[in-house]
Order: sequence, then structure tokens, then C-alpha cells
Amino acid sequence: MAITDWPEDERPRERLLMQGAAALSDAELLAIFLRVGVKGKSAVDLARELIGRFGGLNRMFAASQADFSAVHGMGPAKYAQLQAVLEMSRRALAEEMTQGDAFASPGAVRDYLRLHLAGLPNEVFFALWLNAQNRMIAAEILFSGTLTQTSVYPREVVKKALMHNASAVVLAHNHPSGVSEPSRADELLTQELKQALALIDVRVLDHFIVAGQAQPLSFAERGLL
Repeated sequence: MAITDWPEDERPRERLLMQGAAALSDAELLAIFLRVGVKGKSAVDLARELIGRFGGLNRMFAASQADFSAVHGMGPAKYAQLQAVLEMSRRALAEEMTQGDAFASPGAVRDYLRLHLAGLPNEVFFALWLNAQNRMIAAEILFSGTLTQTSVYPREVVKKALMHNASAVVLAHNHPSGVSEPSRADELLTQELKQALALIDVRVLDHFIVAGQAQPLSFAERGLL
């Protein structure tokens, strides 16, 4: 049955307008983006198939064009639209953090990191460089690794801090396994970086682990800083 044949108060778009986007499921939100389904499947059915195929929204967002387009009904146009929506979301969050204190809205920091790191197939080490007012100067991947580990070099992190003339940094890395718990190596690396950056008066405000669709884990909140 096509969505247009559903009762009006059950249609995703109408529900969003009446109840707000937060009231909709992942599949319903994606269905609004897709607009139409394919023969024998409504947009909601197709959205559920996409989410199931990739194992969640984050992994779908990180999918390559080839993998995304392999789903019947998808193609370069939909992939381009999806990437445009994602990039607008990243830029909106970046704008928020460059115009004011990034930590005045900790949710924005977590959302920004999830949009960049969740769903990546390999582990990366990421930095948000901040000025003295905690406004974001730059965001970048510092190191890339394998599925299970990344080699991080404190000397290179210090060089980047000096290059950006940063006063503070938020560190982050992802766990493609989906397990957000920090390892002992993660804790030791954080302390090593904190000590190295302290020598040039750069504060480490937090270190986040991004894993799957869960909220990024904060070292500061865990008392690990």
C-alpha cells in the first residue's frame, strides 16, 4: 500500500508537521527524505530495508556511493542528496561552535563528532581545536588506522596545536566495533597527550569515544582527565 493511501495522521510527513521530527522513527524520517518507494515497497518499507542493510543510520551515512547505489531504487542522485544533507548538518553544527563557546552546548559537540566519525570502517583520531573562548578554530582527522587501532604521535599533535595557535582541544576517536568503553591504552594515551600539550599551554578539555549510534563517551565525565 502506498503511503498516500494511509490515514493522514499516520503518514510520516503529516505526523512530522503535527508532532515534530522527534516523534518519528528513523525509518519514517528517512522515508520523508526518499519521498517515494519502489514497486511493491512504500518509502517507509524502502527506508527500513536501507537501515537494516547497513545496520543503522550512521553506517548508511558512511556508506560508499557504490554500496548505497547497490540498493534497488537508490542511485547517484539520492546518494548526492544524502551527502548534501549530511554536509549541511555538519556545517550548521560547526557554525554553532565557531560563533560561541563550544561547551555551552555539549550536545552540539557530540552530534558533530557522531556525524564525522560514527560508521567509519576504520579507526581514526580526531581533534577539535579551540581558541581561548572555546570557539572552534578547526576540526581535522590527525591519524587514520585499521579496524582496531590507530597509531597516535604526541609530537605531531603538538605541532598541529602550534600551527592552529590553539588554546584548547577536544580529542576524539572512534571504535568501529561499536563498543565505546575506553581501553587502558586509550587512558594512557590521553594522559600522555594532556602532558605534552600542557607544555605549550594547550588544555585538553575532553576526549570522546564515538561508537555506533550510542552517545559518545566522555573521558571528562568519567573522571579520566
